[in-house]
Amino acid sequence: MHTVDKPGRLKDSSSSAPQPAALPALTRDQKHGMLRMMVLIRRFEEQAEQAYLRQQIRGFCHVYSGQEAIAVGTESVINRDDAVITAYRDHGHALARGMCPKACMAELLGKATGCSKGKGGSMHFFDKSKHFYGGHGIVGGQTPLGLGLAFAQKYTNTNRVTLCYLGDGAINQGVFHESLNIAALWKVPVIYIIENNLYAMGTSVARSSAGDPLVKRASGYDMAGIVANGMDVDDVRAKTAEAVNLARTESLPSIMEIRAYRYRGHSMTDPRKYRSKDEEEQQRKRDPIEIYKQRLIDDGSITEKDYDDIEASVGAEVKEAYEFALNSPDPELEEVFDDIFAPETQIDEIERRPKWSYGD
Repeated sequence: MHTVDKPGRLKDSSSSAPQPAALPALTRDQKHGMLRMMVLIRRFEEQAEQAYLRQQIRGFCHVYSGQEAIAVGTESVINRDDAVITAYRDHGHALARGMCPKACMAELLGKATGCSKGKGGSMHFFDKSKHFYGGHGIVGGQTPLGLGLAFAQKYTNTNRVTLCYLGDGAINQGVFHESLNIAALWKVPVIYIIENNLYAMGTSVARSSAGDPLVKRASGYDMAGIVANGMDVDDVRAKTAEAVNLARTESLPSIMEIRAYRYRGHSMTDPRKYRSKDEEEQQRKRDPIEIYKQRLIDDGSITEKDYDDIEASVGAEVKEAYEFALNSPDPELEEVFDDIFAPETQIDEIERRPKWSYGD
């Protein structure tokens, strides 16, 4: 296991490496809320799976089951006005960011009440009010956009940071390395979070990517690197806090590798023949929800009844979201060409902005 030392260096956590910056202790309500959010993501995804099998969701659908602690842990240490951008497995990030489950479910079903008006589907959730900037279907395509968001934050002196998520399969895309180079040169407050779920589509990371841990790539760009246990939400929180501190106080980019396990296939059409049932069963024994649930029971934060109440309220919320989506109208055909180009008023406003050059 590794943690941050200085930009460009990795130290083993068994050595005298400095520990991540201390986070304020969570209140009982905050712990309860984090557990509930992980359960909400899991049950939302299970409902999405059922809707897909009923052919109510068309196109691709990539569920987040097994990786809940990553979205919940990382987003629990940023501010509401910080930016989040991710790839196509985006449902968990959107919910953790506070997006409405009804709008998310409606988007999955292609309804007009969806967060992208039914035009984006599973891979293109979006909510500017939550500073959630997608949901992107092109592998690695979000990495330069995350760079741009962070550059804008620095240029306008907002003191905000950007979390940019990508899968382990995207780290070998050229545009990711181009983004790392500019992020390091310009010192922008972006945190690239590699969600290493061990498989790039159907190919084991051991067969697709040289170098372990993957975050060693940070040293090539003089950036800090962190590895976290993606099945433990507390470890994710602590390690993310260190990266956020670097970004917010020193405007330094970093790379995190958070290791988890994807319970389902790459997408809903994936039969998962490339891995064994025994492997899947063994991985499920370290379920992030069960780990956190038991930790909270052990420290007296919740009881078994409290957890049953969480399951009941989440179940009702997901059912309500699904019924809302089913009963929502389809987009109007006349709107098919809307939202392709920016309104002329917005273009005019952009043209009036002062120009920036590399010499500034």
